[in-house]
Amino acid sequence: MARLAQTAGLTDVQQEILSTVRDFVDKEIIPVATELEHRDEYPQQIVDGLKELGLFGLMIPEEYGGLGESLLTYALCVEEIARGWMSVSGIINTHFIVAYMLKQHGTQEQKDHFLPRMAAGDIRGAFSMSEPGLGSDVSAITSKAVKDDDEYVLNGQKMWLTNGGTSSLVAVLVRSDEGHAEGTAPHKSMTTFLIEKEPGFGEVRPGLTIPGKIEKMGYKGVDTTELIMDGLRVPADRVLGGVTGRGFYQMMDGVEVGRVNVAARGCGVAQRAFELGVQYAQQRHTFGKPIAQHQAIQFKLAEMATKVEAAHAMMVNAARKKDSGERNDLEAGMAKYLASEYCKEVVEDAFRIHGGYGFSKEYEIERLYREAPMLLIGEGTAEIQKMIIGRRLLEEYRFQG
Repeated sequence: MARLAQTAGLTDVQQEILSTVRDFVDKEIIPVATELEHRDEYPQQIVDGLKELGLFGLMIPEEYGGLGESLLTYALCVEEIARGWMSVSGIINTHFIVAYMLKQHGTQEQKDHFLPRMAAGDIRGAFSMSEPGLGSDVSAITSKAVKDDDEYVLNGQKMWLTNGGTSSLVAVLVRSDEGHAEGTAPHKSMTTFLIEKEPGFGEVRPGLTIPGKIEKMGYKGVDTTELIMDGLRVPADRVLGGVTGRGFYQMMDGVEVGRVNVAARGCGVAQRAFELGVQYAQQRHTFGKPIAQHQAIQFKLAEMATKVEAAHAMMVNAARKKDSGERNDLEAGMAKYLASEYCKEVVEDAFRIHGGYGFSKEYEIERLYREAPMLLIGEGTAEIQKMIIGRRLLEEYRFQG
């Protein structure tokens, strides 16, 4: 029997890439993931391996040294990586979103300057929208940029940066009222700045501080940080696209693609949880037979496998829609919502199958149980996804009366 979550219609090149990534995950990630996660240790050796595979440039055009692959190929690679350890897929994701935003919205000078080094993995990307009191309300951003000759001076505090410490390029969304009339809608007075910095913590360039890692329940290994701007001076040519006021749309374009990525992560974690559950169910005996032969466990396995397949199908559909050039916010929202919710449920069922041993740190499912909740809030909560889905459905099914 073929394993779950197969994808029809892939090219030979796509299949070869996925086979290579899966082998890497099985040999280099799964054997060490739990130990590194328990130590909250950055997986430098794994990251170096991904760099050698060329994954940091997977979707960057060939003219800039990348592989020029599709969003579908990228999402399927992320699914495989998250199956091994979700934190590693997070390291790739934020880098990819910044590269995507540069490719889609950057000036030619910005593309020439950043994309070749991003494709090689020499520059690692992070992006930042959220703030301490912000939540899902992006229009409430208070961080601000003020024009000063041929520079901008940035002040404010940002929150929840994945790769905040290890990155060397951060795309930051701030308010910029310069050139906009009073009363302009908040989303029309925001700008994305490309901020170069040294990797590390503390003051990483004059006016820019990364205080340290935020301690988390799960999603460990990858660094999640704050970012504090205090008189940070950024040249005007580091405004993404060269024009202020377009930052909100640029970020939303990146996040829309990121939602496909989060759906892929949910699929990968759910696949691994199913693998662990079905293996344990055949090894563990109660009442004289493997627990897999008990009807209650078989029902759980059936439900888990069905959810894995459904989430994968929706993720693939959303990626293919984006690759076709069509609007995909409805499909991306549905895929992110379903995959993250199903991931939580599949992981919990695998946890239940393990019984008391699922509570032990010796078993991999314990790590997955702490990681799955992050997917419920990353790249927009379930509630935000349902708002997006509902509004788009009303557009498509507008009553004519």
